[in-house]
Amino acid sequence: MTLISFIIVLAVLGVFAFIGMKLFPIYAEYYAVVGSMKTVQAAPGVAKMPPQKIWDLFSRNLYINYSKNVKRHHVTLTRKGGYVMRVAYEVREPLIFNLDVVAKFDKSIDLYRQDPGGD
Repeated sequence: MTLISFIIVLAVLGVFAFIGMKLFPIYAEYYAVVGSMKTVQAAPGVAKMPPQKIWDLFSRNLYINYSKNVKRHHVTLTRKGGYVMRVAYEVREPLIFNLDVVAKFDKSIDLYRQDPGGD
């Protein structure tokens, strides 16, 4: 391998590494949001909580996980026996010059009653 081809290979790998460094925090935050949703789902009596209390529980978990892109208007609670929690948001981060990376996330989870005793 010549020096020129080695520099070209390093440049291509560098571009992919740079893109990966820009995308990793976006996806890490998404998995933190999904983890927060699962924590809310596992809370005892979540199906009977009022929506404001569910939001408070969810927002505390977001705060712990340093999630900055999810706001109250991104979260929808729909009543279906328990609740269906839907979090839909978009992240836009600058990449290079005038190019942006746009990632759209949409996740729904059922918040239902989980009683091990089955009353």
